[in-house]
Amino acid sequence: MHYLSTRGNPDRKRFCEILLEGLAPDGGLYLPVAYPQVDDATLTRWRKVYHEQGYAELAFEILSLYVDDIPADDLRALCAKTYTAEVFGTGEIVPLRHLEDGVWIEALSNGPTLAFKDMAMQLLGNLFEYELGRRGEELNILGATSGDTGSAAEYAMRGKKGVRVFMTSPHGRMSPFQQAQMFSLQDANIHNIAINGVFDDCQDIVKAVSNDLAFKRKYKIGTVNSINWARLLAQVVYYFAGYIQATETNTQKVSFAVPSGNFGNVCAGHVARQMGLPIAKLVVATNENDVLDEFFRTGVYRVRGTADTHETSSPSMDISKASNFERFVFDLLGRDGARVKALFGEGLSKTGQFDLSADPAFAQAASRYGFVSGKSVHADRLRTIRETFEQHGMVIDTHTADGLKVALEQRTEGVPMVVLETALPIKFAGTIVEALGREPERPAKFEGIEALPKRVKVMDADVDAIKALVAAECGY
Repeated sequence: MHYLSTRGNPDRKRFCEILLEGLAPDGGLYLPVAYPQVDDATLTRWRKVYHEQGYAELAFEILSLYVDDIPADDLRALCAKTYTAEVFGTGEIVPLRHLEDGVWIEALSNGPTLAFKDMAMQLLGNLFEYELGRRGEELNILGATSGDTGSAAEYAMRGKKGVRVFMTSPHGRMSPFQQAQMFSLQDANIHNIAINGVFDDCQDIVKAVSNDLAFKRKYKIGTVNSINWARLLAQVVYYFAGYIQATETNTQKVSFAVPSGNFGNVCAGHVARQMGLPIAKLVVATNENDVLDEFFRTGVYRVRGTADTHETSSPSMDISKASNFERFVFDLLGRDGARVKALFGEGLSKTGQFDLSADPAFAQAASRYGFVSGKSVHADRLRTIRETFEQHGMVIDTHTADGLKVALEQRTEGVPMVVLETALPIKFAGTIVEALGREPERPAKFEGIEALPKRVKVMDADVDAIKALVAAECGY
């Protein structure tokens, strides 16, 4: 299996090369040269694999289609090490919870940091340690988080040999619980950097450093954001697991509703659908930061500035520039790397937007690729949280509420709608109290976390200053 850049670079690379690289040298994102196709017989076999051998074996089956430069026995062992009941709280790993007729919630938040990011990040940590050990090398991970990626990455990488983590986050814009999860870690290989700005300032720093090829190579910079293909690939697995649980035969279709800011989670659904998983709709749910909803409604992709990026009660989606969106547009435009480079490179940097509304390809976003969208605001998520608890006795977090609100608007009779859970409610306790007048349940291991000592540096959104910090900590 070889991988190419969305911006047309002629190089073709293997999985383990791009695992440690992040962005392509031309600033593009990696995708497989072609998506492996899953036929009816394979999907039938995978049903049996999931039900009889479990999630880890299903993950191996899917990953092995994309990873051919890690010996099969080693890849199987990495999956088995990652997806355990001890780490994810249940042998099912991602159980479906029935909400009402035709609507399910896929529980993705039982990992160490109580967010869906653990599903991929735990595997990524083990893959990094394996490949670095095989090469005898080190990796310095520079990341950006709006809340959940950071803690998931840090908990996955803490104590890992050969790995340092430098995680940027928008200063004061995460929930107190999210901040405490990250900043209370005292591990020597974990470095938290709170940036005066918004998430997109953090993401821009990561991209700027990744595009400085000399610095990237000297300091061995890698990424764990969803621009890293390995992370997105790991997320593809739970779409298959959700589908298998929601259906009895391969003739049935399922829709998935996905709270989305950076487009990574729902892009994994796009990959699963391209592989042949019978997905009817991919429902993109945004919050007040609705750049993706605007595109799927109008064909206009318009990046918001810092002043126009709203601070909301679903903060992990407070994103105005969806870095993974480029992967989908690459497929939408017939894999035309030169055109994608023009749109996402020169185009966005000059005008901050592009318009595909008049392009015949735009209609295919819905007709061929199954994408629909909707928006949820603070009043919507409060109402959804309240009604879900009153009617079903289930407490959901703010992002999952955004997904559920839009899912209920987009469901089709006879087609199961699976809402991807984003996090456990305790991560956003303030809004849960506002909606329900009560604190959500808190796992015992997180009692008193907000009071623990913090280890974090507050810095301006200055690329050179971040580079200097990385260089100083690396000591070479």
